[in-house]
Amino acid sequence: MSASYDKSTAVVVLPAIGGGRLQDRRLQTWLGRSDLVRHLEPISLLELILREIGKPMPAEGLAALRMWGQTGDRPTVWMAAADPVYLEPQLDHLRLHALSRQQLAPGELRQLVNHLQLVLGADASCSFARVGPCGYLNATVPIATATLPAAAIHGLRPDAYLPAGEASASHRKLVSEIEMALHDHAVNVERQSDGLQPVNSLWLWGGGTAPEQTTEWHPPLFANEPLLAGYWASKTGVVGSWPGSIAACLDESLAGFVAVVPAVEQDIAVLEALLRELKEALYSDRLSSLVLLFRDGIRADVRRKHGLRVWRRRNTLLEAPRTTGQPGAPA
Repeated sequence: MSASYDKSTAVVVLPAIGGGRLQDRRLQTWLGRSDLVRHLEPISLLELILREIGKPMPAEGLAALRMWGQTGDRPTVWMAAADPVYLEPQLDHLRLHALSRQQLAPGELRQLVNHLQLVLGADASCSFARVGPCGYLNATVPIATATLPAAAIHGLRPDAYLPAGEASASHRKLVSEIEMALHDHAVNVERQSDGLQPVNSLWLWGGGTAPEQTTEWHPPLFANEPLLAGYWASKTGVVGSWPGSIAACLDESLAGFVAVVPAVEQDIAVLEALLRELKEALYSDRLSSLVLLFRDGIRADVRRKHGLRVWRRRNTLLEAPRTTGQPGAPA
């Protein structure tokens, strides 16, 4: 654990806040006086949180950790995550779109995974499986995979995040076979006829085996994220689902905690209510400091003493972008 990490700190992942979404002026002023930065580099949610609590990122086995978090049992075989994506053709490259569980109808992923198992899993060198909304690949001979999940590079060119070198040949071969098998599947034909993005590839990432379980202090985790839950389980950490409020997290923790508000929660009223709870917890001495990680890449390091920064009245990261023609906007 990093010597700089305070066990009474709350690390909270919250909905996007930039671009003028925050309407409460008092909250704008409060956050505007904190240390605000925006992270632009692609990064997984797990790594983002581990940086804050001073823990190293696992070198491999992220898919196995995710399944551990889903099932409650430690997987004992090599596996990779195999997540549905749409690779959008551009003029001279492809653009990756991660397809979330909200974008796939119930049963669509099941049909696609079953088809891949029937077509490509017959020789027993690899097999495909689905656990809930997540796809997995098992291979008797491990292959190179990407390290970042598809969600971390959503909207970007995938080239720079694919495995490179001689070890990447087996990855490229398998992905080509997957894409050919998915090309004219009935699920994709129907999705395209409905104007939806087809599942024209799988993003293979996080390959490896699950680590042995150890006992290592981590702050309590409140999240519905299976990868985070699996990592915490591998450290014998305290894990609970997101309870819906900061007050509920405080009731279950002796000091600080890590909490992840579900990605589907985008209501600005909910965000502002959570921020008010966090502000109250900070100024009532229930927490010593806050690290707020917003889903649009903005990070706020908030401490009680920041309230003395009365000269700070605004921060451009929280404001709506100005457009040409508005008063004060650049020409």
